[in-house]
Amino acid sequence: MADPKGFLTTGREVAETRPVGERVKDWNEVYVPGSLLPIISKQAGRCMDCGIPFCHNGCPLGNLIPEWNDYAYREDWSAASERLHATNNFPEFTGRLCPAPCESACVLGINQPAVTIKNVEVSIIDKAWDSGDVTPQPPERLSGKTVAVIGSGPAGLAAAQQLTRAGHTVAVYERADRIGGLLRYGIPEFKMEKSHINRRIEQMRAEGTKFRTETEIGRDVDAARLRRRYDAVVIAAGATVSRDLPVPGRELNGVHFAMEYLPLANKVQEGDLTVSPITAEGKHVVVIGGGDTGADCVGTAHRQGALSVTQLEIMPRPGEDRNANQPWPTFPMLYKVTSAHEEGGERVYSVSTTHFEGDDDGNVQALHLVEVEFKDGKLEQKPGTERKIPAQLVTLAMGFTGTDQANGLVQQFGLELDERGNVARDADYATNVDGVFVAGDAGRGQSLIVWAIAEGRSAARGVDRFLTGASALPAPIRPTDRSLTV
Repeated sequence: MADPKGFLTTGREVAETRPVGERVKDWNEVYVPGSLLPIISKQAGRCMDCGIPFCHNGCPLGNLIPEWNDYAYREDWSAASERLHATNNFPEFTGRLCPAPCESACVLGINQPAVTIKNVEVSIIDKAWDSGDVTPQPPERLSGKTVAVIGSGPAGLAAAQQLTRAGHTVAVYERADRIGGLLRYGIPEFKMEKSHINRRIEQMRAEGTKFRTETEIGRDVDAARLRRRYDAVVIAAGATVSRDLPVPGRELNGVHFAMEYLPLANKVQEGDLTVSPITAEGKHVVVIGGGDTGADCVGTAHRQGALSVTQLEIMPRPGEDRNANQPWPTFPMLYKVTSAHEEGGERVYSVSTTHFEGDDDGNVQALHLVEVEFKDGKLEQKPGTERKIPAQLVTLAMGFTGTDQANGLVQQFGLELDERGNVARDADYATNVDGVFVAGDAGRGQSLIVWAIAEGRSAARGVDRFLTGASALPAPIRPTDRSLTV
């Protein structure tokens, strides 16, 4: 146990953010560099080393949280990094992007603020990179087997790294011009600077993983042909079909999916564009969707110089404390104020968009909405609550409905889908096509980054066993496992 009295004597402290007026003028991460290290050892000492650490139940990766908390408390950063990497290929990603269901399941969180597990995690991995503790781990021998991984998001990268280290020759295919999937082009720079992806990719290259960008399986390469070229294939193409809003005026200029808007802003930061073709500068911006992607749109609009930003959510505003029907250790629906929300804008709950209004040139100018409420388990409009708000740029951030079928990948492989439109798989993550496996959102549906990495690691075990007859790779979750909820 780290500090036997730590949870009694030390209060919760989190990473310090830069002043709003400063950070909205650039695209760097919002946190003050180096602000965690002076406080993080004491924060790790708040871990109670519970007899049953429920943080393990909250995290699908099965992270050894009490162990690396203890090492961080003792400032044994090398040992902490080893324990961290034992279950997580990319803690620098999860430490920045994960909503931390582990903290919701923290035993201390029953009656006190939970341990800052996420901050401890990112401190350990940042220290490990700075100290040179993160090094390539190439296999001792090659198996002679080849694997193609389709998609370079967290699930695809995790599967690729595990299989490469097992001795297989792995090639990752990515349809974009850079590796990273939504980590690269869906997550704004202010949430995670892309240098973190770049150095991890270089580690994987040194281990032997091959990367093929600007190659879309189904369009550029026939999927059936790809299967014949490799001994196994892992589909980790994500759930990239955005949920649409079929209301009058949807066709107006200025109404875009979030995943049309956000990647262009990242392209500017990569140096590919001088100015984004879709910009919030000088415009009234409306973001439809109250989740993390919506918050990313809010923060991006602030940095582009929006006149105003309004975020709409059809559900009621959550409370700031756990509801009785969301008891510990489940992941509660709470009112969250992200760094983007700290920067300004208005959040409107319990409203539904009825239609968009445009000008004579076909550009969106206003959004009409109405208040809604639940009645008998159904959402109904409240008469007399209709109003309109200015909207010259609208982003739709309402989630995703499944993997892309328009590119031909599903049809060319001959894959079966489940009742939700995801690629069906068995207990080993294998599809109905011999030698073809699926991991991440393509099989699970829209989920969290920790579930994607856990799926990639688990699918790698299934592939390894298929290729060699047995596997020592870990499989932290089953395809049927779900988040700890009520």
